[in-house]
Amino acid sequence: GNKNILLTDRGVSFGYNTLVTDLRSLKIMRDLGCPVIFDATHSVQLPGGQGHSSGGQREFISHLARAAVAAGADGVFMEIHPHPKSALCDGPNSLAREQVRPLLSLLKEIHRLVQVF
Repeated sequence: GNKNILLTDRGVSFGYNTLVTDLRSLKIMRDLGCPVIFDATHSVQLPGGQGHSSGGQREFISHLARAAVAAGADGVFMEIHPHPKSALCDGPNSLAREQVRPLLSLLKEIHRLVQVF
């Protein structure tokens, strides 16, 4: 079988139009022996939240990504778009391109700090 497996957390449904991330799941998945990736943008998605399409709460992307890396995530997945408000898909839960570099720098620093523990 394939030994190149990544496990991904992207939140779980909690009521209507809401996804919630339980950071305990990162450790549970890591204990299975596979690298764990946190999906920082789909975890803030509001499925069906706009009636005809999904909404999102992009203001929480950075907070959840930082928390996930501090909790032991091996990597972070993020939807990136030059103009999220005009994106045809996943716009409400996408990160603007100019926000990526500062966030990645911060995530790398958090990762470096938590490796000590």
